[in-house]
Amino acid sequence: VQLQASGGGLVQAGGSLRLSCAASGHSFRSYTVGWFRQAPGKEREFVAAVGWAGGNTYYSDSVKGRFTVSRDNAKKKANLQMNSLEPENTAVYYCAAQVVGDYRFPTAYGYWGQGTQVTVSS
Repeated sequence: VQLQASGGGLVQAGGSLRLSCAASGHSFRSYTVGWFRQAPGKEREFVAAVGWAGGNTYYSDSVKGRFTVSRDNAKKKANLQMNSLEPENTAVYYCAAQVVGDYRFPTAYGYWGQGTQVTVSS
């Protein structure tokens, strides 16, 4: 499966952005899709994930209540709605398809999109 993330941009603190992850290939619906972010000088960190059917969602503590992850298997898309954004959320955001292992760790994902930059100004 190939993934492409989009929707990033510049937003003021308190604002919202909606990221999308478009997939190509026949097996998108088989994968848990995760969202990660990486700020300059920092390790890539887990943000959110959505199970293959869309019913199970997972969030890091730092975004719980502000971000919402979803997917539409018919459209081969996953989305990350980000509300109440903070300057600390500035990073490159990646979507990925889980292959095996713990969904919270990048090593569990075998397919990655190219990333989209999110910048939150104070």
